[in-house]
Amino acid sequence: MKQRAHVLIVDDQADNLLILEDVLSEQYEVHPASSGLDALRYLAGGGVADLILLDVMMPELDGFEVCRRLKSSESTRTIPVMFLTGLDRPEDEELGFSLGAEDFIHKPISPAVVMARVRTHLALSRATRALERRNADLELLVAERTAEISEQSRRLVSSKQEVIAAQAATITAFCALAEARDNETGNHIRRTQHYVRILAEALCDHPRFKAELDEDIIQLLFKSAPLHDVGKVATPDAILLKKGKLTPEEWVIMKQHCEYGRNAILQAEKALGEAADASFLRYAAQIAYGHHERWDGTGYPQGVAGDAIPLSARLMAVADVYDALISRRVYKPPFSHETALAMIVEERGSHFDPDIVDALIRVASQFAAIARNFRDEPDPEEPAP
Repeated sequence: MKQRAHVLIVDDQADNLLILEDVLSEQYEVHPASSGLDALRYLAGGGVADLILLDVMMPELDGFEVCRRLKSSESTRTIPVMFLTGLDRPEDEELGFSLGAEDFIHKPISPAVVMARVRTHLALSRATRALERRNADLELLVAERTAEISEQSRRLVSSKQEVIAAQAATITAFCALAEARDNETGNHIRRTQHYVRILAEALCDHPRFKAELDEDIIQLLFKSAPLHDVGKVATPDAILLKKGKLTPEEWVIMKQHCEYGRNAILQAEKALGEAADASFLRYAAQIAYGHHERWDGTGYPQGVAGDAIPLSARLMAVADVYDALISRRVYKPPFSHETALAMIVEERGSHFDPDIVDALIRVASQFAAIARNFRDEPDPEEPAP
């Protein structure tokens, strides 16, 4: 059964109270009060009112003062107030509305008008309270979801930090293996990863490359580059550390380091799986497998050409060859920066992607700075010049 609304009628004239009670009692619970003080005492004592019909002209406290008190109290300020009055001056209505009243009903009253106005304002009041409850529920829901999102963000940050640490540990472990066996230095690894980043940044707005090179991918390339020769850990010492020129048979074995490196990285990626973001290893595998491919298809291990070579491997090809040229090897002295650039430019479009070589020319001074900042220590066994 639907609960009936409560209407508080406040009027010092008994006949008005009787008329209004008779009109409204069929549909509402009616509570009469013969003065403003009686009405305030009723409400202060826990009396219920969903709407108040309030006479203006009353002794002791007039309706305006009662309305002011009602609207200033937290417990009663939301109850709709409708004035009953014989006053018809505009300034009286202005005062009533300024105090928070919802409506005026002018005397002598019309039962039909009273019923219509009461029905309308009760409906408005119910809708307002429903909206306030809905807003409160929404605020609570927003607060709960905000707390959940904050906790998820905290966990994601923590997880991301763990992923970054896992990536760093993986790279460190692989690089330690490579450095332990390779006759090239750790500085070669550091130089080449910086070369790769400088080239990628120089090409990120190029029409051919901008879809593949954003800030996140460039960072992944930077992380991946040190693993380009990790497959050399599987190369026999007699070949890897040989002082002289390799025989054709030995060279076949040496070239297998690309496949060894790719396979080891893919196994690590599979082991990490969903436990960590292993996407950086995808680029590492591309680089390890493809950085000895040539633009014209005469490289190894697959002999693919052009854009069939992953961009990551094409970038590393330029970085790796540049560094090999400027570095001392058992089979050659170091070339100057200018000579190394000239030799790479000469193979533009044959060994190297032409656009990457053009980028190298634009950032040549940065390559030279990287080479200086991460230069190798002199060999203590090498005689001074």
